[in-house]
Amino acid sequence: MSNKNIDYSAEPLLHVEGLKQHFKITRQYTTKAVDGISFDIWPGETYGLVGESGSGKSTTGRAIIRLYDPTAGKIIFDGHDISGKLSKEDEQYLRTNMQMIFQDPMASLNPRKKVKESVAQGLEIHHMYKDKADLDRKVNAILEKVGLSKEHATRYPQQFSGGQRQRIGIARALVMEPKLVIADEAISALDVSIQAQVVNLMKDLQDEMGIAYLFIAHDLSMVKYISDRIGVMHLGYIVETGTTDEIFANPVHPYTRSLLSAIPRPNPIVEKKRIALEYDKKKEGVDYSKGTVHQLTKTHSVLATDEEFAKWSREHYNAADDSLTE
Repeated sequence: MSNKNIDYSAEPLLHVEGLKQHFKITRQYTTKAVDGISFDIWPGETYGLVGESGSGKSTTGRAIIRLYDPTAGKIIFDGHDISGKLSKEDEQYLRTNMQMIFQDPMASLNPRKKVKESVAQGLEIHHMYKDKADLDRKVNAILEKVGLSKEHATRYPQQFSGGQRQRIGIARALVMEPKLVIADEAISALDVSIQAQVVNLMKDLQDEMGIAYLFIAHDLSMVKYISDRIGVMHLGYIVETGTTDEIFANPVHPYTRSLLSAIPRPNPIVEKKRIALEYDKKKEGVDYSKGTVHQLTKTHSVLATDEEFAKWSREHYNAADDSLTE
């Protein structure tokens, strides 16, 4: 976990309250991808949103940056209400101060555009440069920051490796000098050896530029490495949230515990003894819509009914005692 000094008493940069994103599939059937989630992200912080495929993580990111129109809820970004119909000013503010890094760098880069054209696109649309020389300087500076050279600027995306393409995607997001970057599974399509490089690059740029990240991923070990706080998402609900230390050392929700139990251990002796926990929401009889948020500490909370909370806390402390006596 990072040792950044984040002022949690200040106003959050992003405030999400009761966000719902439903999609009408047929006349009778609506899928509730996100069903009433709330969380905050502070300036300079990394908030990790984790969960299995289909839990609603990417939909959350896309609703916040307004690629979708949210069904319900409130999104306040740096004092601007961006939940309903956007005014011209709010839309301009959102487009210049919030950016997204997509999962597949090849699909999100135009193959007919040279790298410098793709990176400069946002600056050109929003006229964020003085003249042609200023535009070139900004593009070359950000390419250098992400570990590419200005010689790369005149090439096309297909001339790069996957890791390099993702660096171009990061450059395109950061050239706008945004306050918040939504990284949607930004490293999952990359080779494991490249993943660490890209994450380290994101951390360095955060330290330098003071950006906040919403880091969406299903790989918990990577989330542990980059995040200050973590929200665990399952079937459209955030079931547990806390600092990285709290989630990893003190997981209370059975879904969080099952996710953590699935992480392979590097020590073969410990790995042999690892038991992957099963979590079946139906079998457990859990109905997320009946749960309320229970605070364990100021930063750590769980979505549960009173009975579930009592039961899970008991189970968790018994499990903790067992691991101490082993």
